[in-house]
Formats: sequence, structure tokens, C-alpha cells
Amino acid sequence: MDKDQSPLSAGNFSQWLREIRHALQTDAGMDVACGTCAGCCTSSYFITIRPRETEVLKRIDRALLVAAPGQSPGTMLMGYDKQGACPQLVNRQCAIYDHRPETCRSYDCRVFTAAGLVAGGDEKLEINQRVARWQFNYPDTADQAEHDAVLSAARFIRDNAERFPNHRIAKYPSQLAVFAIKAYELFLDRDISALEPDAKDTLAKAVMDAVKKFDAAAD
Repeated sequence: MDKDQSPLSAGNFSQWLREIRHALQTDAGMDVACGTCAGCCTSSYFITIRPRETEVLKRIDRALLVAAPGQSPGTMLMGYDKQGACPQLVNRQCAIYDHRPETCRSYDCRVFTAAGLVAGGDEKLEINQRVARWQFNYPDTADQAEHDAVLSAARFIRDNAERFPNHRIAKYPSQLAVFAIKAYELFLDRDISALEPDAKDTLAKAVMDAVKKFDAAAD
């Protein structure tokens, strides 16, 4: 595990935001300066593998896969070992890197920095250490305004989980961060500190609608 505590450049915020939104809608992936960090591979993550990922599925032992509950037919999940490591991780290197799942290609721990969150508890210590080191740049006012909007969106979703269907929107930090990135435009130049309950309900619905619209554009 990397013990370095020095800052890492996360890039210009607005540029990164465009890239992560594009990656979430496509299989383009993200270019992340991981270095020796293998946090996302050692943090007890279930990896979703979609039916269209035929080359990925060819390279994974079927015994490591289970059907993903609530997902479209053929969608699989790959679990992790007793230490929380991905079964494809060998000597801290991905054995199928060139054919890794789309979930892995689009994973970018900078989402937690962007949303002002940690990735989880002790099981995600290595990711949290990386998240604490990322520092975004703000070359103009738009970068800062967009980051403020993502932070505001994440706070609203986290603090108003009961206003969303099934109260489960904020169950996982990764889901919360991604929702904030998908719906951030609703929070540009918006003060949410003094919203009345009815206004919060309306905004929660708008967040869900924005997320659905974003996801529909990926279909």
C-alpha cells in the first residue's frame, strides 16, 4: 500500500466532469493515474459484467460469477476473496487488464473527492487514502461553480435520503457520488440551505428525473 501523503493533481474540474459523465454513458473508460494503487481491486467490490461484454466473460471462470439480482437477464456479478480482493488481481496487477469489465474501466475514485465523500470504511482504506490526496484545479470560475454544484448535490442527496424512493439512494457512497455527478446541473447557483420541505420533495423528484434522463441517453 502506498504510504505517500503528498497531493495528486486530479486535473481541471470541468474537463474531468465532462470526461466522467461521458464514461458513465459509454464504454470509453477513464484515464486515471493509479500508479501503484490497487484500492478499487482490494476493497470488497462486486463487479457488474453486462451481457454485451463477451470478451470479458470469456476470460473469467464461470464459477466466479453469479446472476446480478434485479438486473437485465445475462448480467453477472463477480465477487471477491476473503481478503476483499478481486479474483483477477495477481501480485497487485489485473490479469485481464486489456479485457477488464466496463465497470472497472469507468471506475474513478476522484468521484469521491468531487462529491466530498469517502469511499467507505476500513475495507476501503487504500481508496480513501487516494481520495484524500486528489486535488482538482480551477482555471476559471466555471470549474469552481461546477464543483460546488456537485458538492451541493451530494449533500442534498445524503441529507434527504428519506425523500427518495425506498430511502436507498444514499446507501452506498459510490452511488451517491455518481448520482451527484449525473444531476449536478440542478444545483448550479442554487442555495439549498433554506429549502422548505415541499421544495425538497420537488428537488428530490427532479434529481431522480435527471438521473433517469442521463441513463436513458446511454441506452
